[in-house]
Amino acid sequence: MAILKAMKPFHIQLSACLVIALLLSLSACERETYTSWNCENTAGDKLPMVLKKAQMQLQSKQLNYCGSLGDKSYFDSNCPAAIEKSQVTFIPSTGALLDQDNQLHCKAL
Repeated sequence: MAILKAMKPFHIQLSACLVIALLLSLSACERETYTSWNCENTAGDKLPMVLKKAQMQLQSKQLNYCGSLGDKSYFDSNCPAAIEKSQVTFIPSTGALLDQDNQLHCKAL
């Protein structure tokens, strides 16, 4: 009987620890992840770019992620059926960003 009484507080502590661990893991899921980039055009002008969830913020544009083919990711305000015709093509591994006729080189911060 004394053993059962001693185990009861341990059981309550264990339950409380599990609840706290569960709440912490769920709060981590709500954290927004984003990557900031510094991009530069051929004239040397610097332009900030942010990838946040499935969107790209570049200058005053907010573009949606349309998909990827190989190492290229495509972004557009209204994704076309053929994603390779999107406004922006971005290659994260090299930092190359093609915005219609402009070519930018980006570095992650």
